Parts: sequence; structure tokens; C-alpha cells
Amino acid sequence: MSSNAKSRSGNQIRLRTTALPLAGLRVLVTRTRKQAGTLSALLRQQGATVREIPTIEIRPPQSWSKLDEALRQHEGFDWLILTSVNGVEALAARCRKLRLPVGTLNHLKIAAIGPATRKAIEERGLNVDTVPSEYVAEAVVEKLRPKVKGQRVLLVRAAVARDVIPRQLKKAGAEVTVTEAYRTVVPASSRRKLQELFSNPQQRPHVVTFTSSSTACNFHGLMRGIRKEYMRGVATASVGPVTSSTLRQCGYGVDTQAREYTMAGLVKAIVRWRQRASS
Repeated sequence: MSSNAKSRSGNQIRLRTTALPLAGLRVLVTRTRKQAGTLSALLRQQGATVREIPTIEIRPPQSWSKLDEALRQHEGFDWLILTSVNGVEALAARCRKLRLPVGTLNHLKIAAIGPATRKAIEERGLNVDTVPSEYVAEAVVEKLRPKVKGQRVLLVRAAVARDVIPRQLKKAGAEVTVTEAYRTVVPASSRRKLQELFSNPQQRPHVVTFTSSSTACNFHGLMRGIRKEYMRGVATASVGPVTSSTLRQCGYGVDTQAREYTMAGLVKAIVRWRQRASS
């Protein structure tokens, strides 16, 4: 190849690189280590430099007894509501432990809070009847309210969660059983890692992503004692209105919020924010 051709080729490569909308942007992902991969990959595809420091870690509940009991008595329920991929994974694991084929739950009408949860359910051979147009608890309630009067509903969720779904569905005439499938804790090493990251101006993120209220609350707790000026000029990107509300309660602004409450929607929101900031 001639030197001119090499030069043109090199310029084309540089143009393609710099054309990526998030090129040169440092983004911190605070999801669990297991679940960070999808968001991180999407960000890197847009040119971002990604650092993963989880602010939540998924652990089993204090006791499996209530979920196990509900699964043994699954024929007595009409609806199953799953609000996260973590809940789906825990449900499948307990079915295996109880030697209960997951497919035996297919007599239930199943509601999933969003597309990722739906995919996880369907991958295990179950049919999903309902997914709301917005992926929040309020939208689940709106979708199910006309359908659940006199019905028995099994809600599988985190140990600590908002009570919107059980409270509102009970008002709609449903009998709701709430079972804990997992709990979230703060990773022990994350405070030190955040301190090191934010104290280094060359590595400090331009954007921090938040994919749940738990990531926001735990980040706030972990950042206590870390100098406040380290957050100056650092943007926050939220997956949806519930997470945004939690961020504001913790004293943070919300610089950008996903229109579709998914990882892809969150990346699009960061791209929009970057374009606005650059214009």
C-alpha cells in the first residue's frame, strides 16, 4: 500500500473513531458485576470509556421459606408478577431446588415489568401475558387493575422494594402474596474503588449511570466522606423516573433520563446529553 493510501486509510479510521457519539467520554457503570456487561458493551459501542464499580450486590434472601411455600402451592394462584431478571433467576433456581419443573407454572398468567425480564422468563419456557408500556410499578398496576379482582396474585421481588404493586392491586380486589427472591447489599470494596477513581482527575468519570433506586441510594452512601468537589461537573444518567426521584432525594441533580426505561434507552439518553453539551 502506498504512503498516500495508508494516510487515507488512517484518516478514515480516525474519522470513524471520532464520529462515535461518546468518544472520549468516561462513564461509570454502577450495576451489579454480573449485570453490568450489557450496559457497558452498549456504551463502548458508542465510543465511551467504561469503568465498572458496582454499588449493589445480589444476595439470597434471609429465608427461602415463603417463596418455596408459594411455589409448592402454585396451583392456587392466578397471576405471577416478576419485576426483575434477578427475580426470574431466583424463581428458576428455587424450582430446581424443589424439583418442580418451571413449565408447571405455565398455567399462571404472567406479568413482566419490562423487556429484559420478559426475555429471561421466556428463556425458561414460560409465556408472558402482560408487559406494560412503561417499565415501572405504576404501569404494571395500570395494566393489571381491571384484570385481578377476585384473583390470587404471587409477586416475586427484592426484599426491599416499593409497595406500589401489592398496595394498589389489593385495592383493586386482588389477594396478593409477596415473596422475597433476593436482597441487595453494598459491595465491601466499592468505597475504596470510588475514592481512587474520583480523586484522580485523569480517571474521574464524566457521567455516572444509575439503573435502579438501589444503585442510587448505595452510591450516595458510598460517596459519604469522599470530597464533594469530586462530583462537581460529573453528570448523572438515570434509567427512569423512579431512579431519578431517588437521586433527587439523595441530593443529586438528574442530567439525563432514558425515555425508554432500558439499558439501550439509557445509552441513547447519554448520547442526547452529550450532543446537547457539545452544541
